[in-house]
Amino acid sequence: MFSGMNYVYEVYKEKSFSKAAENLYISQPALSAMIKKVEAKVGMPLFDRSTTPIQLTDCGKKYIKTAEKIMDLEDEFAYYVGNMHELKTGHLSLGGSYLFSSFIFPPLIEQFRQAYPNVKVSLFEGHTPLLEQKLFAGELDIIIDNYLLDETIYEKKKFMEEHLLLAVPVSFESNKRAGKYQLTVGDIRNDVHLQPEFPGVPLWKFKDEQFVVLRAHNDTRERVEAICRRAGVTLNISLKLNQLLTTYHLTEYGMGASFVSDTVVKSLPPDVNIVYYKIDDPEAVREVYLYYRKNKYLTRSMTEFMKIAIPGLKIESDDKV
Repeated sequence: MFSGMNYVYEVYKEKSFSKAAENLYISQPALSAMIKKVEAKVGMPLFDRSTTPIQLTDCGKKYIKTAEKIMDLEDEFAYYVGNMHELKTGHLSLGGSYLFSSFIFPPLIEQFRQAYPNVKVSLFEGHTPLLEQKLFAGELDIIIDNYLLDETIYEKKKFMEEHLLLAVPVSFESNKRAGKYQLTVGDIRNDVHLQPEFPGVPLWKFKDEQFVVLRAHNDTRERVEAICRRAGVTLNISLKLNQLLTTYHLTEYGMGASFVSDTVVKSLPPDVNIVYYKIDDPEAVREVYLYYRKNKYLTRSMTEFMKIAIPGLKIESDDKV
């Protein structure tokens, strides 16, 4: 009864016989006949055809859960065979936010492809909740993220540290009061801001300036609020946005100061219209991890990619389950 599960699963994903048939490169009548054949073997319908879009019956829901377990086992065996062939075939699915997908993944993927040109690599970009959802479902093998995911579900390997910086338009008068704290792009690329002796700027020097910040319920925004509370400063917020890079670009145009990670500053071309400052606060530091699902078969593709991303990384035997 599971010999035709790929047909059933495609209809379940698309919630449409016509779209599923198109994806499977068969006619809709042929697909309908195949589904009816599976339902006959099961002994009851899998889909409620009276609804729009089409929905699963209770039996259909159980069928899909069982089919997913079977597909997971098939994937695990396919991964095993790929490993036995020394990565002459296989695939690797990666995921990250816009920032990591744009600036962190590309050089790592290129290095991996140079070493293993026959492994197909895919990259998915999204917000953390969607990335975690796809990682949990097995649609992604590895994600890079700076959020803390549930350690009972996911294995993590430290990839890097990010440090929040204050980015201020060069035209702002407050820069004149903070001369000794200023950093250039070259300083940041040389990690001068990581030296303990280099001073963090007092935020009160910018209390009268306009700020562009991320919207509420964002991890970076929450960290900024914690930093400001400890500094006894209330920001004069002019704009609230969804993307860190957008706040940075508005700073480039002189529309407000912003808080930006050193990853962004190091990755983008230098901008002479911005002055940077170190923030001396624990919340300014955030660790970035490679995450993968615990109890998932750890393929050689995954292992080799992590070794490229984190030189010297040792994969323990428990990780290979």
